[in-house]
Amino acid sequence: MKEKFKVHPPRRTKFRVLIFIVCFSLFALNPPSPPFSKGGMGGFVAEAKVYIDITSPVLKKLPVAIEEFSGPSGKEISDIVRNDLEFTGLFLYIDRAAYLETPSQPFNPKNWTPLGVEAVVKGSVREGKDLSVTVSLYDVFEGKEILRKDYRSGREFIRPLSHAIANDIYHALTGETGIFRSRIAFVAEEKGGMGICIMDWDGQRITRMGLKGNIMLSPHWSEDGNELIYAAERNRQWGIYLLDFRSMSEKKIFSSKGTTMAGDFMPGGNDITFSSSKDGTLDIYTMDLKDNQVKKLTSSYGIEVSPAVSPDGKYIAFVSDRGGSPQIYVMRRDGSEVRRITFEGTYNTSPCWSPKGDRIVFAGRRGTINQIFTVRPDGSELTQLTTTKNNEAPSFSPDGRYITFSSDRDGSRGVYIMRADGESQMRITPRNLRASGPRWSPN
Repeated sequence: MKEKFKVHPPRRTKFRVLIFIVCFSLFALNPPSPPFSKGGMGGFVAEAKVYIDITSPVLKKLPVAIEEFSGPSGKEISDIVRNDLEFTGLFLYIDRAAYLETPSQPFNPKNWTPLGVEAVVKGSVREGKDLSVTVSLYDVFEGKEILRKDYRSGREFIRPLSHAIANDIYHALTGETGIFRSRIAFVAEEKGGMGICIMDWDGQRITRMGLKGNIMLSPHWSEDGNELIYAAERNRQWGIYLLDFRSMSEKKIFSSKGTTMAGDFMPGGNDITFSSSKDGTLDIYTMDLKDNQVKKLTSSYGIEVSPAVSPDGKYIAFVSDRGGSPQIYVMRRDGSEVRRITFEGTYNTSPCWSPKGDRIVFAGRRGTINQIFTVRPDGSELTQLTTTKNNEAPSFSPDGRYITFSSDRDGSRGVYIMRADGESQMRITPRNLRASGPRWSPN
């Protein structure tokens, strides 16, 4: 059933060049190991000590000072680092106007203790052909340097470099991996249809992929972040397409009469879930990407869509109206042991698992508008996170601490992010860009 994406020869070159540029920008500069650093793990890291236990039910913010880095791009870099760390809600940023120590002075814990600061970040930037940045993180109480690292990149990659610095500081203080170099894929409305876009987690560096359709639905990432699948209606036919960043190509992997919608990748990346009306009503299927074998998982008189695979691959959450209205259900990956987990609201849809598998986020209608909720896989602890206007298509961040979603609360539909408890909701796409269906990358 595999069908290579066909274009006229002049357009093929343009398409492949565009994909190459996108891949180089998004992936060659986003390796799984800490980027932009010298010396393997990079510089000096003191013996591990957790300064913030992010799993603690009673969390006290850590007071930090982030001095303006020296050099022409120093302020820009240090401001990005500050914004990254502040959004987490784990750090209490002490304003620079209160600092007793200038960026050029050597670290002295006596200058920070009176301010209640517990961690200090200092940095310097040297600009030549590339940017070279040296960053140090200090423990005020112990009066010692706990992280020192060198970074280097081209000037055009100043934001990924800054996010890499924030990730390293975050890891040094929490012992956890940061999300600041992750990306969000989404659908943007463009002239003549819709298109797939990718951006940094904070809404910067939006890249249009050059892939369009009359209608396009939310993209879904593979487990390793190297592929996307999405459904598109082109030439009056629905199909599921796979974009492979390694081969820099798109191919159609499934199509049939009626409606077809992409679901998730299964762990391992060899199988996907999807829903299709090829047999009459919309049901849920799996497909092996190696041999194109399709297996039907559901068969009812109702409509069953939006399959979302649990992190361990054992369960699938999905939407069904078999009980009279669209609600969230969970079944085993083979289609057995189906159970309903939502019982409130008239229309619940778009389930997505947290990375730990302990929560499912979804959009649910209350009255005439949709809001974002989370629930346990057993149906307990239903929690409403949004209250303003229509909010849809939620997706967890790689660490499960944040959620992206779309909303029309500002008058035009855009992509937003918030903490997983509903705090700090903010729009990250421009107001002049109609965007929906966001999906957070796994890394």
